Amino acid sequence: MIDIVSQFGRAFLYWDGQGLSGLAMTLWLLVASLAIGFTMAVPLAVARVSRNRWLSVPVRCYTYIFRGTPLYVQLLLIYSGLYSLEVVRAHPTLNEFFRSGLNCAILAFGLNTGAYTTEIFAGAIRSISHGEVEAARAYGMHRFTMYRRIVLPSALRRALPLYSNEVILMLHATTIAFTATVPDVLKVARDANSATYMSFQAFGIAALIYLAVSFALVAVFRRAEQHWLAYLAVGRR
Repeated sequence: MIDIVSQFGRAFLYWDGQGLSGLAMTLWLLVASLAIGFTMAVPLAVARVSRNRWLSVPVRCYTYIFRGTPLYVQLLLIYSGLYSLEVVRAHPTLNEFFRSGLNCAILAFGLNTGAYTTEIFAGAIRSISHGEVEAARAYGMHRFTMYRRIVLPSALRRALPLYSNEVILMLHATTIAFTATVPDVLKVARDANSATYMSFQAFGIAALIYLAVSFALVAVFRRAEQHWLAYLAVGRR
């Protein structure tokens, strides 16, 4: 049993100098997609709660489409669908970008998590006490300054519990990256299973790796909540 674990462990964890291991590739997919999603979500959440329909309606359509369709279908459309278009293949930059399964996976994951994160942050902005906004206005803050110093910091702190769930779900969603031939943990497990027919060992090790990463993420967010949401806990006592 130790030899089996060692054999599959090397397949999941090693780096041979030519490419990332399955675990490193999964973490890169997670970090890159979350960075794209978070960067998009902050300004889009502000637009989502705006009373200006020219700002809020396009964002609402974007979140509706990406939350209303399966991520697997989105990945297939970006990886296979877009590259089938002549305009994409004819453009050198687009052709180079969409030929890479890794690029397509990161783009699909980033757009998907961006939609969910936008709604999470928008809900957090709506939940901010009206008194905080009125105090900022009474202090003479401009709208941009108020959002930068009062609204967004408060909303991002309040969104931590829900955002932590989105991060865990995004980690689990990276398992479909093998569809785009990305060598993540699950693809390594599938390859190992095909080569050795040791299905339980291969997928069992993959499950343990995902479980360990999930526990690590939960611990990080729990510490973050204890640090940035401590004042809310005091108020509930």
